Amino acid sequence: MRLVPWIAVLACLAGCAAGPDYERPKAPEVGRFLPQPLPETTESAPGAGGEPQRFVHGDLPASWWALFGSHELDALVEQALAANPNVAAAEAALRAARENTAAQQAGFFPQVTASFNPAREQVADPLASPLASGSNLFSLHTAQLTVGYTLDVFGANRRAVESAAALEDVARCQRDAAVITLASNVVAAAIQEASLRGQIEATRKVIDIEAEQVGILERQRELGAIADVNVIAQRAALAQAEAVLPQLEKQLGQQRNALAALLGRYPSEGPSQRFELSSLELPEQLPVSLPSQLVEQRPDVRAAEAQLHAASAQVGVATANMLPQVTLAAGGGSAAELVADLFKGPGSFWSVGATLAQPVFQGGALIHRKRAAQAQYEQAAAQYRATVLAAFQNVADALTALQADARATAAAVEAERLASETLDITRKQLALGDVSYLAVLSAEQAYRQALIGRIQAQASRYADTVALFQALGGGWRFE
Repeated sequence: MRLVPWIAVLACLAGCAAGPDYERPKAPEVGRFLPQPLPETTESAPGAGGEPQRFVHGDLPASWWALFGSHELDALVEQALAANPNVAAAEAALRAARENTAAQQAGFFPQVTASFNPAREQVADPLASPLASGSNLFSLHTAQLTVGYTLDVFGANRRAVESAAALEDVARCQRDAAVITLASNVVAAAIQEASLRGQIEATRKVIDIEAEQVGILERQRELGAIADVNVIAQRAALAQAEAVLPQLEKQLGQQRNALAALLGRYPSEGPSQRFELSSLELPEQLPVSLPSQLVEQRPDVRAAEAQLHAASAQVGVATANMLPQVTLAAGGGSAAELVADLFKGPGSFWSVGATLAQPVFQGGALIHRKRAAQAQYEQAAAQYRATVLAAFQNVADALTALQADARATAAAVEAERLASETLDITRKQLALGDVSYLAVLSAEQAYRQALIGRIQAQASRYADTVALFQALGGGWRFE
């Protein structure tokens, strides 16, 4: 009973936990994402996808892809979220982390073990027989209940639970990141498909123009107005345009295969939806949250912070392992020759005790583990800062790209208009004999490049809008 006062003192110390208490990193003290303030709107251009976009303060809606105004796209994202295996894997990882936390919390409770040991024994000397009959061959049945409890005096288990809960947060944030990344990839894939369809349509239009020009030049050659080399040159230009088409069709097919994989399907089970730029709306309002809120919205930043929390708790675990450990134990049971006689005769027994253990010498292992835990905490702190910097860079890159995309689209639309007008005038002049076929070839090439360039510029506005939404954290608010 002399141990009771000491045990009471140690129990009072159980309210303390070794190691540092975790403190959340402060949010970056920056007022904006770019060196210069954002303009109210981007530039505009004629036609679909050329609308000006307004930067407004606010949070993204959860289903941000609905801002593109396509019910087919909405359905596609929902199908992907329901069937993509990467999201399913992330959900399973979260469940596993949750169970690991619950398993670690079991250390707060006593450990109770029940055992039953039947045995058949023989002693060499009948005088040593435990039986009154003196028989040297007998059966012995032992039933026992043991209770053990380790006092968490210095908080080793509390820090371990804290670390496990932080790792559960890591898994939760990684699940969030998987969902946001999947939604972004699906929308980006649909935009890329729409861009490729537009480029294919434009290429076919150019092929028709150049094929028509071949017919015109062939008739002029028959009249003796031009030489064979002019027709051959035009046919070569037509062949070059036709050679581009299979490459675009290949890219479109591969894009459809990638989209099927995002949906958790095989390529032969690809989606029925087809996307064109004309079927998508360019979001006219771009909600941009405050820089100080970005660390709360980005799942990768929250995951990095949770890793930092787990590393901090591990320092406490390593520290507590260097301090005394107190274990309480109690047990009781009975032994009898017959099972029916258990707990009836003099074979009952019990014990109560406590153990106080202090590591004395382990070759420096404990101090080195503590130093390793401290170094891992410093590593996690550096990785957290790197993640925050990358997050701000992602947002800044997207904002810069959107402003440049708007200017590029305006220039591309004007370039296409001028190239189209130039081609029309040049073809009329060729029919009148005012210019050579070389001028037509040059005008056709310029028009082809301007047409494809305009489609790509418009698609970039859509794609970089998706990049901004993803960089801001995707609008998701998970429990």
